[in-house]
Amino acid sequence: MDPKLILLVMMVGGALMLAALAFSGPSLAKAQSRRLAAVLGRHSGAAENQVEARMRKAIASTSAQKANAFISLIPDPEKLAKRLRMTGKKWTLNQYMIVCASIMAGIAGFGLLRGWSPITALLVGTAAGLGLPHKYVSMVIAKRIKKFTQNFPDALELMVRGLRSGLPIAETLNIVSTEVPAPVGEEFKLVTERIKIGKTMDQALIETAERLGTAEFQFFCITLNIQRETGGNLAETLSNLATVLRQRAQMKLKINAMSSESKASAWIIGSLPFIVFGLISWINFNYMAAFFTPDPNGLFGLSLMQLIGLGGMGWMGIGVFIMAQMINFEI
Repeated sequence: MDPKLILLVMMVGGALMLAALAFSGPSLAKAQSRRLAAVLGRHSGAAENQVEARMRKAIASTSAQKANAFISLIPDPEKLAKRLRMTGKKWTLNQYMIVCASIMAGIAGFGLLRGWSPITALLVGTAAGLGLPHKYVSMVIAKRIKKFTQNFPDALELMVRGLRSGLPIAETLNIVSTEVPAPVGEEFKLVTERIKIGKTMDQALIETAERLGTAEFQFFCITLNIQRETGGNLAETLSNLATVLRQRAQMKLKINAMSSESKASAWIIGSLPFIVFGLISWINFNYMAAFFTPDPNGLFGLSLMQLIGLGGMGWMGIGVFIMAQMINFEI
């Protein structure tokens, strides 16, 4: 049997096992048993029960440290965890890293099966394993932030109507959390829950602003802080803020319409070489085999065509980055 096929089957099987492990989650029965034992340990006056509860807590903390050993490989886990929280999904760092490893193993195994050199397969697999999940998370964050920005002025108008009817600010936040659809309602629900457990409104709003990272919500937090220090009509201030945010959204739409031609040109120029390369490789792989055939006498086992291709991809990446910065407008 072909050893490359065996290696591919092993890598794909390992990737599927890692993906299943990432999304399987803990057993519901075991979780209920642990919670029940913890409650009994806290409320029981027996000394042996308290000692057993402390032992379970120590074992749980040791297991958590072992689980975090894999997370320690991430250069900046706090920043990555913040990005995952910004998606609004219940994704963990372990799940993210396992998905990255699965994609990397699958792409590298596919490359080895097609006859790529080990260095090429490893480079392409690593780039795909790190780039594709990062890009997907960025897309999910951008989609959620866009939806939040669209619905946020409506939430402010709802707060204005509640304040004018005589309701306190905390009650208006609760109304927004129940009446406005996600993601605005979800974020305001988290704010109200933090206030209920003892945090101040400023602390709850600051935590939400740090997770969202949007200028619109930061304007809202600044408005509440200024009004609390100087006084004044909060309903009128929030109404003016809602008007400003709608005008800001209209300006963004105008800029997107005016720069759509430049963005389309940048997308076409940046993606066309890779599309043509992929199509030719799919139609006539032998014609492009020089880019995938290893050279034992070459640098790091790469042939001259592979080195030229990597250099071209590097220059293409620089050009795409420059074009992206030229069409990126901040308001």
